[in-house]
Amino acid sequence: MDGKLRNMTGIYLMHGDKLLFLNRRGSRVIGDSYVGAAGGHFEKDELNDAKACVLRELFEETGLCEDDLRDLSMRYVTLRLKNGEIRQNYYFFAYLDDPEKVKTSLEGTLEWVEIDRAMELSMPVSAKYMIEHFIRIGRHDRNLYGGITTETGIEFHVLREF
Repeated sequence: MDGKLRNMTGIYLMHGDKLLFLNRRGSRVIGDSYVGAAGGHFEKDELNDAKACVLRELFEETGLCEDDLRDLSMRYVTLRLKNGEIRQNYYFFAYLDDPEKVKTSLEGTLEWVEIDRAMELSMPVSAKYMIEHFIRIGRHDRNLYGGITTETGIEFHVLREF
């Protein structure tokens, strides 16, 4: 292991019982799959500020800004070793009261999906485990969870200050 890191963010917007997914095409990192409404890699000036990264990506990919959202919060942090890199993902969730504000994305096709159908979508492995946990547990609380991705899943733990 040579210490390569890949820091990424993603944001999942909610409206009622639906989550907004981006059917991303042509990504060299994650392949063609469904991901959060927006997301991507940290810029150098964002390395210690995941929120700044996710808000920049959200604006670039959907035209939405923080003022369009309600209850924005980081809810999951995952680690995965892939292709010699430690991939760190910071997942945010927020409510979008006016779903008509989201029209298009230059990164792919945006789609509101019933939360009960979300697990049917093809998505990166860490995102899949995170969404599965969110549907079962995370949507019912306000905790920040951390987990390490393995071949068989992620065991999430509540991150607490001590």
